Amino acid sequence: MGVFVVFEGVEGSGKTTQSKELERRIASTRRVVTRVHEPGGTPVADSISRLLKGAFDVGPVDELLLFSAARASLVTSVIRPSLERGGAVVCDRYIYSTLAYQGYGRGIPLDTVRKLNDIATETLEPDLIVLLDLKPDHGLARIADRPLDRIEEERGEFHRRVREGYLELASDNPEHWLVLDGNLPIEPLSDSVWSRVSDMLEA
Repeated sequence: MGVFVVFEGVEGSGKTTQSKELERRIASTRRVVTRVHEPGGTPVADSISRLLKGAFDVGPVDELLLFSAARASLVTSVIRPSLERGGAVVCDRYIYSTLAYQGYGRGIPLDTVRKLNDIATETLEPDLIVLLDLKPDHGLARIADRPLDRIEEERGEFHRRVREGYLELASDNPEHWLVLDGNLPIEPLSDSVWSRVSDMLEA
């Protein structure tokens, strides 16, 4: 199996920027690397993403099930095959987003979210989860110049619960989480990520 790295964090924390930077650094070693994001990455997942980000009235349970369906498609069609071929996979959001947003944020019991995560991924877990920790208001300020989707528009208390959820998840399993200050400049952050991932690639 290859190496599977996931980036997590609140809105505007820099996940996309850092996942692209890690993809670039892995590719520079001449290793095969696949970068994906959730929800999306397959025709099914892309269709679900458009639905989730639209103006539809989507309830918490609907939201949970839709994210799970998109994830199942991505894992089955892209992530697992890439890992089985020995490649590296860099993923912008994964099961921990669902725990943080639909569990801690929406209030759906965590055991329910975990069961659906296991079904959608067939218990496939990453080798490393990078949490770019940032106060939600700082992250939302970064993206204020573009249209916000339905989840980004949620009240501040929702986003605070999401952040607290991420920090709790990380504290429960510190060996697999790398928690970094999302306020740091891009290069020091990418250096910290690469220091950890390059050792994993060499192992």
